[in-house]
Amino acid sequence: MRTIHVTCAIIQFGDKTLAVQRSKTMKLPLKWEFAGGKIEEGETEIECIEREISEELNIKIEVKERLTPVTHQYPNLKIKLIPFITEYLSGELELREHCNFLLADKNDLINLDWAEADLPILKEYLSL
Repeated sequence: MRTIHVTCAIIQFGDKTLAVQRSKTMKLPLKWEFAGGKIEEGETEIECIEREISEELNIKIEVKERLTPVTHQYPNLKIKLIPFITEYLSGELELREHCNFLLADKNDLINLDWAEADLPILKEYLSL
């Protein structure tokens, strides 16, 4: 099975961190995740995450740090999730794919129902 390379952004708004909830029509409906998406051919990881966040959330971010990638096997899909800690720069947050968002204190994020691939990333983020 082919592995799909996906980036995700842990977006910090000052002392709050953004989590987004998948819509009912997406795979893994209503699970929480860090926003992001598939790397397109010829695109770097950084270009991908900046593009995806602009497309999905209508905001600009600055990438600060790359965390440990996670390879996760879902029943019909294998992904390599490449996480970045980022900071919000500008724009008005607008959900274009997700149904909900939360700006939370870092340590409150653990209480959400996360997509499985995001859990190791969340744990690493919480340990920093």
